[in-house]
Amino acid sequence: MASTKRWSLALLAVAAIGLAGCHAPRVASSSATAATTSAAPVKTSGCHVRTENGQPLPDPACTPGVTNPAVTQTDLQSTVCKSGWTKTIRPPASYTDGLKRQGIAAYGDTDTKPGDYEEDHLISLELGGAPSDPGNLWPEPGASPNAKDKVENALHKAMCDGKVTLAAAQHAIATDWTTAEATLGIG
Repeated sequence: MASTKRWSLALLAVAAIGLAGCHAPRVASSSATAATTSAAPVKTSGCHVRTENGQPLPDPACTPGVTNPAVTQTDLQSTVCKSGWTKTIRPPASYTDGLKRQGIAAYGDTDTKPGDYEEDHLISLELGGAPSDPGNLWPEPGASPNAKDKVENALHKAMCDGKVTLAAAQHAIATDWTTAEATLGIG
């Protein structure tokens, strides 16, 4: 009975997400606590992959990046810098697979095979990105691991080593991950 109720609530949430319009950017500012994680509406069409330095980036109007308010500058060592922490918050494929299919349609991709995409967190979980907010997830073309994963790892290391702040890493990755390391002076 409880399981049926949970599935019903999950299906209602997915349906509500699918029917909603576009959302405003909610990337972390200088204060990570100012960010929100309320479920963002998903744009259902008109999104366009942009390309920078030969790499795909999401449409900022459709995937602005959303931060996780549970991650703050003062608790990095007990959250994102703690080995295995992201496994505790990663959403299940049963949730992200539906978003991936919606995203492929919204981005108007002619390749509609979900296996040809990674449902990517624009602000990665290891940089304090919101795990389940559709405003932080998009269907990144290509295989995984990919070039963005290396950048996420470099930013994560720099952040955990105290070389860059949480807010700076989040802003750099959400703005243009292809230049994030250079922007932060770590590449």
